[in-house]
Amino acid sequence: MKEDLEHLIRLQQIDTQIITKKTEIERIPDEIIKFTSPLKAAEKELQAQKARYESSEKKRRNKELELSEISDKIEKLKARTSDIKTNKEYQAHLKEIEKKEKEKYLIEDDILFLMEETEEALQRVKEAEKKVEEEKKRLKEIEEELKKKQQQIEKELDELKAQRSEITKKINKELYDQYMMLLEKNNGLAIAEAKDEVCLGCYMSIPPQLYVEIKTEDKIFTCPQCGRFLYRSQ
Repeated sequence: MKEDLEHLIRLQQIDTQIITKKTEIERIPDEIIKFTSPLKAAEKELQAQKARYESSEKKRRNKELELSEISDKIEKLKARTSDIKTNKEYQAHLKEIEKKEKEKYLIEDDILFLMEETEEALQRVKEAEKKVEEEKKRLKEIEEELKKKQQQIEKELDELKAQRSEITKKINKELYDQYMMLLEKNNGLAIAEAKDEVCLGCYMSIPPQLYVEIKTEDKIFTCPQCGRFLYRSQ
């Protein structure tokens, strides 16, 4: 029985490692998602900067159209100057031209402002594009690193499974079936140490007589609370 118990302890150690490594593999997609967030944020910022640039560029084009239209009006007004007969009409005509000229200067100022704004917006777009490329590169490096990590874990898993296969050959079927039932029932822990009259699997007290028997008798005992196999470290 002592040998059976040793095999069970070793099997539990291997299964614990297998569970841990499977959990590590299952977490890899979540790790990738976590590192994808900065890229998504950079792409969102890029779209926002492009929208600002396009809005500024549209305003500039509209102002240039206004400038063209008012310039045409000024030219037409000037062309009519020679047709004016009276001084009063001439003065009114000059004031109208002056008014349109002022409007033109204001539009030109707006265009200069919008040109600067558009240039700045374009610069921010370029910076945002650079950030996106940096995040893409970073994510690719992380994905490659995690892929290597997964491959290494899978290799280690194969080795552990081979060791497990060898151990299970040394355990009789009835005992192994009981072990597997306990493993599934107790969240991956089928065998636990008994220490100071306490089961370290469920942390419940063990009857004193049972604790003595675990220490002295060559038998496999189970916890009366959680059902796990119990062993006592020397």
